[in-house]
Amino acid sequence: MTDLSMNDKMILVQYGIEKYENEEELLEKLSSILPEKDIQLSLDTLIGTQRVRRIGLNIVQNNISHTPLPELPENLKPLVEQFTKI
Repeated sequence: MTDLSMNDKMILVQYGIEKYENEEELLEKLSSILPEKDIQLSLDTLIGTQRVRRIGLNIVQNNISHTPLPELPENLKPLVEQFTKI
């Protein structure tokens, strides 16, 4: 697993939510990159800062109207591609 900053982990989770709004599927896809504890902490932080919102049971969504997605840093692009492959 890659040694990433907390900010990088939150960006990965936000980009993951763009593709996988179902929280269980998001956890499954990101678990190859991040420990579940880091995914949950990032998700909780994003919800607490209103960058992400819950819209139902196990459904999360980026709160674009409140905070746009951050620009994806170059070092994270391969990781995002890794877990968003179809």
